[in-house]
Amino acid sequence: MDVPNLGAAVDPSRPNIARVYDYLLGGKDNFAADRAVADQIIAALPEVQVGVQAQRALLRRVVRYLVGEAGIDQLLDIGSGLPTADNVHQIARRAAPDTPVRVVYVDNDPVVLSHARALLADSATTFAVDGDMLRPSTITRSPTVRSHLDWSRPIGLLLCGIVHYLLDEDRPGEAIAELAGALPPGSYVFIHHLLDNGDPAMRELQEHMQKGLGRVRFRTMAEVCALFGDLPLVAPGLVEISSWRPDPGTVIPAAHQGVLSMACAGVARKA
Repeated sequence: MDVPNLGAAVDPSRPNIARVYDYLLGGKDNFAADRAVADQIIAALPEVQVGVQAQRALLRRVVRYLVGEAGIDQLLDIGSGLPTADNVHQIARRAAPDTPVRVVYVDNDPVVLSHARALLADSATTFAVDGDMLRPSTITRSPTVRSHLDWSRPIGLLLCGIVHYLLDEDRPGEAIAELAGALPPGSYVFIHHLLDNGDPAMRELQEHMQKGLGRVRFRTMAEVCALFGDLPLVAPGLVEISSWRPDPGTVIPAAHQGVLSMACAGVARKA
């Protein structure tokens, strides 16, 4: 997970966002400190793993939309986190089996980069590179990134589950504006963000995440919308994650509606 000060070195005694997320997804690339934080989050909100799985399902839908419907064949995934069962390049390959979609994963966590590079060692179209979202030029001006993506053609920028770990003093809106400003016309920007919906359960979850991870900022729908700047959102706009182009026949159990209302998502297109 590309977050300041949390990916600079491998310290198993300190919880790490990417490894906590891995544990919540049922992965094995985590340490006791990560599991302790995750268990505290689960205790505060037992349905949190439903929300994590819903985030992965949302990512699948967004990638299918960008690749299968919008015709994007280049994806830049910032803060990609540890490789899991269904990665962006694999989703893209299924969405467009006859199109060689190029995917660049960006992170500044050495564990994430090591795992990703091992996974992608034999890939000719998917790459993992070091970069910091709070220093957008380390990404947009990176010779490695530039060599893997064609910046004369549209790119899909994926910011899935990362921006809510940037505090207001990190100026996330400015970072996103700089990233989006460097994208070619016709590109897309996807943001998934934890949502301040005023629910007491949300307040408790935010408190446990702040204590365990040291940083998180749930934002209101209006605050998240502002992160897109002047970029127009594609339908259905900025909505709760279960409402962003759900798969046909999707039924949300009543018991899951609360946790799913704690995150929103939107995709915008750069003219």
